[in-house]
Amino acid sequence: MNARLLFALGLFFCLTPWASPPLALLAGLTFGAISVHPYKDESRRLSKVLLQSAVVGLGFGMNLQEVVRAGRSGFLYTALGIGFAMIVGTLLGRLLAVHQRPAFLISTGTAICGGSAIAAVGPIVGATEDEMSVSLGTIFLLNSVALLTFPAIGLMLKLSQTQFGLWAALAIHDTSSVVGASAKYGAVALAVGTTVKLARALWIVPMSIGTAAVKGSKTRIQWPWFILFFCLAAVANTYFFPGAVAYHFLSNAGKLMLVITLFLIGASLSPAALRKVGPRPLLQGVLLWIVVAVASLLAIRAGWIGI
Repeated sequence: MNARLLFALGLFFCLTPWASPPLALLAGLTFGAISVHPYKDESRRLSKVLLQSAVVGLGFGMNLQEVVRAGRSGFLYTALGIGFAMIVGTLLGRLLAVHQRPAFLISTGTAICGGSAIAAVGPIVGATEDEMSVSLGTIFLLNSVALLTFPAIGLMLKLSQTQFGLWAALAIHDTSSVVGASAKYGAVALAVGTTVKLARALWIVPMSIGTAAVKGSKTRIQWPWFILFFCLAAVANTYFFPGAVAYHFLSNAGKLMLVITLFLIGASLSPAALRKVGPRPLLQGVLLWIVVAVASLLAIRAGWIGI
């Protein structure tokens, strides 16, 4: 079947009531496995805009008190988690003899917020296109696994919605997969997961500044402005006509944009891209992700981390 037609059918599926974040991602992965992406560059640019717009849209369904409470608590947890992930990632990179730049990018993507963090620090460290592709491919592959498996693991372990949202925010790389997995688990999980994840994403700024200072780079830093608009959307929903029909519409639009984003991300992961990742960076990413996911889960179950 024509690749453009298949791609159009996948997008159409995302607009139906049967589409969910995991199914949209699975549809995208299936498309990427059986067909050549006809709009790869356009999809990459569009998925970034859609993701940021989706997060802002979801803000119209949030209560500011919940956002502030989760964000304030999550800031300390994310600071500790980021430091832990960077140390473990650096050690694993050296142990597995992964080249310094992709090892740093994979560690940063795991520690902060996946592809967004890699896109921010990659130009600062002078990463090549191949190194960026390898790092992004590793992160997106693990994002796919997390989105499809985390809700099932949470149910199996009988995690509360608050526990699951916190775990997803601390252990899943990209905002899209955190929001997708949390939305699948429940409304409370979505609120906690989104706000703590955005607190984690704020660390792009100090990480980028610190990396530029160490490397002596004058590359322009990419500021995550969409986080500010998410907070403003939550302010509007909390204090200005809370529960308004327009806010409900914008929140649902955010969920729809998230579904489309996940399809686009999955469709970009072709077998050739996965082969390009190679065994060592992928192994570093997998081991680091397992360590971070298990450590954060044990801390949450033990009551050391909570909201």
